[in-house]
Amino acid sequence: MAGKFARSWALMKASAGVLREDRKLLLFPLLSGLCSLVVAASFLIPVALAMIDHHEAVGDYRMAPAYYALMFVFYLVQYFVIVFFNTALVGVALARLRGEPAGLDEGFALARARLGSIFGYALIAATVGLLLRALQERLGLIGRFVVGLLGLAWTVATFLVVPVLASEDLGPVDAVKRSVELLKQTWGENLIGNAGLGVVFGLISLFVMLLAALLVAGAAATQSIAVIVPAIALAVVAFVLLGLVQSTLQGIYAAALYRYAESGEVGSGFDQALLESAFRTKD
Repeated sequence: MAGKFARSWALMKASAGVLREDRKLLLFPLLSGLCSLVVAASFLIPVALAMIDHHEAVGDYRMAPAYYALMFVFYLVQYFVIVFFNTALVGVALARLRGEPAGLDEGFALARARLGSIFGYALIAATVGLLLRALQERLGLIGRFVVGLLGLAWTVATFLVVPVLASEDLGPVDAVKRSVELLKQTWGENLIGNAGLGVVFGLISLFVMLLAALLVAGAAATQSIAVIVPAIALAVVAFVLLGLVQSTLQGIYAAALYRYAESGEVGSGFDQALLESAFRTKD
C-alpha cells in the first residue's frame, strides 16, 4: 500500500508540473462545472413536477415513465457538457506532452471538431447510466452491489475514451473499443490498484475539511456575521479550488496514460520508469 501511495504521489507531482506551466487549464473544469450546474438547475423543476404528478396519480413515488425520459435527457446533456470540456482539456494536455504549444483556443477548437463523436459517446453513456439507475431502484441490497460493480467496470473500460476522442478520429463505439484495447495492452488489471491519485486527494480533502471546520468554528465563536460569512466563503473557495485542481490533474493524468499506452512514450514532465512500474501488464 505504501508503494502504491508513493507512486500516486509521484504521478500527481508530475501532472502538477504540466499544470504549473499553464494554470489556465483550470478554466476547463471550472467552465464544465458551471455549465453542469446550469443544466442541473434547468432540469430540477421538471423532474420534481414529474414525480409529483406521478405521486398524485398513483399514490407512491416510484419512478414514472416521464421521470425516466427527463432523466435520460438530463444525463445526455450533462455527459455532453462534461465530455466536451474534458476533450478540450485532454487535447491541450496531449499537445503539451508532445512539446507542442497549445492553449484554451486550441482545446475548444479540437472539442468542436469532435462534436459528433462527443454527442455519440454522451448518448451511450446516458443510456448506460440510466439503465444502471433503473436497476438500482428495482433490486435489493445485493443487486445494488452488483450494479455498483457493473458501474465500476464501465468506468474502467471507458477510462481512456476521452483521450481517444481527443487524439483519434473515431466514432463513439470505436472509441470505447479502443479504450478497452489500450487498457488490455498495458495496465488494465492494475489500473484500480495503482491509480491511487484519488486517495491522495481524499486525504488532502480531509485535511482541508478539518481546517475549514476549525476556521468556521472559530468564526462562529465571535458571533459576528462580518467574521462568519468570510470564513464560510473562504472554506467554500478552498474546496472549489481543490476540486478544480483534482479534475485538471486527472485530465492531464489520463492524457499521459493514453500517450504511454498508445505509443510507449510519456512526454514532458513524466518519468518513463515510474509509469512502466506502475502500469505494466500483469503476467
